[in-house]
Amino acid sequence: MTLPTDPAANLAELIRCPSVTPAEGNALSVLQGMLKGLDCTVERPVFSEDGTPDIENLYARLSGDGPHLMFAGHTDVVPPGDEAAWTHPPFAAEIADGRIYGRGAVDMKGGIACFVAALARYVEKHGRPKGSVSFLITGDEEGPAINGTVKLLEWAAGRGESWNAAIVGEPTNPHKLGDMIKNGRRGSLSGRVIVNGRQGHVAYPHLADNPVPGLLGLLEALLAPAFDAGTDEFQPTNLEITSVDVGNTATNVIPARAGATFNVRFNDTWTAETLQAEIHNRLDRAAAENRLRPGHETPVEFDIEWLGRPSPVFLTRDAKLIETLTASVEAVTGTRPQLSTSGGTSDARFIKDYCPVVEFGLVGQTMHMVDERVALADLETLTRIYLRFLEDWFA
Repeated sequence: MTLPTDPAANLAELIRCPSVTPAEGNALSVLQGMLKGLDCTVERPVFSEDGTPDIENLYARLSGDGPHLMFAGHTDVVPPGDEAAWTHPPFAAEIADGRIYGRGAVDMKGGIACFVAALARYVEKHGRPKGSVSFLITGDEEGPAINGTVKLLEWAAGRGESWNAAIVGEPTNPHKLGDMIKNGRRGSLSGRVIVNGRQGHVAYPHLADNPVPGLLGLLEALLAPAFDAGTDEFQPTNLEITSVDVGNTATNVIPARAGATFNVRFNDTWTAETLQAEIHNRLDRAAAENRLRPGHETPVEFDIEWLGRPSPVFLTRDAKLIETLTASVEAVTGTRPQLSTSGGTSDARFIKDYCPVVEFGLVGQTMHMVDERVALADLETLTRIYLRFLEDWFA
């Protein structure tokens, strides 16, 4: 049997599967075929929860005596948008000018394709590793992330699986391969603030209470002062207002309610709980100091709602994992990668509860864009990095 040692061929097969969340799109079946060829055991658990789509996942393992390395990722992709805007069809995996085009090329079917190729080359060169390699792959990373990695980890651990380390193959490099390893992530917290007023005619403001000035006062309190100055490993905590809305289609009506949503990316100065308390304290102080209308005694009354599950902040300090990957990147590219906690969240936030985890993958400049693409040379380079890591990890 021919082993899947060519990352470009692996990626082309995966791109041709239209696995837009929550559709499996045959991507996990294609991946299963590759891993079966490497003598991995493969299981495909499906998880469900009321109000969310059922999600198919994949867990595969090549077993051996020694440390257990997990490779984690996702085969689901975001929608392609206007397909007519693409210069190459988003699910055709066409190659032009040394690049392969398609949705998921870098985020993150490319990372999966390279790790499969690296493991295949390892087996071809060395035989089975002196340890175990598992693939923990979900179809729910780009969606609500409810029936994917969280439940797949619980399911695997419940069956006795444990891991010594994990690599998530997300596109971590900002400009070129070798730039950056993600060894942690900031936390994420979202909320909505609603200020209640009294509806009325704009020509008779004394008969109404406009909630908009009160809301603006609360938002100013959320934006300043700064939450912190950052730490050695993390950027300063940052709050962004993401929407402001009164639900008003008329120009001559004072609205009854005004609301705003916000998201905070926070460092390890905070937990979600302490940050929620700080935000509530800021809003309480601002509400006490402001009035709905200057000169009036009507206080600002607000409600706050926390949206979704907060994502915890984490930092990986495992020396063997970080130093082995860093050395592998430097040996192949000649560049010593920066350790970073920048960017958004990933499924590493769930994996960190089970084992040390880092992220390293392709260059992310075209992820989620029209004409998402990756250089064939980068696929080969990333495969060589992963192979060097496997050789050193299991040495």
